[in-house]
Amino acid sequence: MPRVKRSVTAHKKRRKILKAAKGFFLSRSKLLRTATEAVDHAMAYAYRDRKVRKRDFRKLWITRISAAARLNDISYSRLIDGMHKAGVEIDRRVLSELAIHDPRGFSEIVTIAKGDRTA
Repeated sequence: MPRVKRSVTAHKKRRKILKAAKGFFLSRSKLLRTATEAVDHAMAYAYRDRKVRKRDFRKLWITRISAAARLNDISYSRLIDGMHKAGVEIDRRVLSELAIHDPRGFSEIVTIAKGDRTA
């Protein structure tokens, strides 16, 4: 079996790790072993936090909708329930944007959700 010289492959692998660790603090961006640990942790956190970001934004939207709904004398849960029963299919992101930028339009949605079809 022929002898394999690893220099090119090994250098590519090391260069890839150190490139990913660019901007890390002290030896974490310079030394291979600490850089490898730092990059592995960073990748794990990035993977986890891509999921967490979705939760955080949904939480933020719900908080905004709830605050705007309270100004219109309805609770968040009753608003969402009323919207479902009225067949209004607006997701929470758009609803929170409406609550911030178009309060009058949001209050119209609230009246629909309340069942007051007079407005």
